[in-house]
Amino acid sequence: MEDRYIVDTPENIAFAYDVAGIGSRFLAAIVDSLLLILLQLAVGAVLLFVGIGFDGNGLLDGSIALAIWSITSFLFFWGYYLVFELIWNGQSPGKRWLGLRTVREGGRPITFVASAVRNLIRVIDFLPGFYGIGVVTMFIDGRSRRLGDLAGGTLVVKEGRAVTLDSLTRSVEPNNAAAAPRLRARNAAAAEPRYA
Repeated sequence: MEDRYIVDTPENIAFAYDVAGIGSRFLAAIVDSLLLILLQLAVGAVLLFVGIGFDGNGLLDGSIALAIWSITSFLFFWGYYLVFELIWNGQSPGKRWLGLRTVREGGRPITFVASAVRNLIRVIDFLPGFYGIGVVTMFIDGRSRRLGDLAGGTLVVKEGRAVTLDSLTRSVEPNNAAAAPRLRARNAAAAEPRYA
């Protein structure tokens, strides 16, 4: 597996992404699957209480409640990843929790079409069990991409953390803690505008 995905820009500037491995992607899928199950259970519970009612005289017929639950389950299954990937720029709640992001090849942000394609193929990746074909494809592909990623031209990467001068001075080793105030003062002085 390739651990780094290097992008060369037209300006001859190269930057790299850390490719997300199978383990972190699998954990993100478990988190997202649990959230989907909780959403479906919540809708089912509401429909059950509204449909049956506390006294047995419900507001909904059982077949109507089942139809509503089926439609919402369908919308959750097909819309969950698509909506979150578009709103959160390539992240679902599971990916966000694990610090992962879906990007298009070349490092560009994910688009509606790329997200729709990769999530339509998710059904095939899911076969024969919990992502059976997807996991096999991820083992074969050098960048841990499942079929949906290959079809959508996407890649799941680890999010990098922003490095600032302040974060560098906070990460000073304990044996150099005495130098931290001097470093902060020097960095603050360097950041002040100088007028001639």
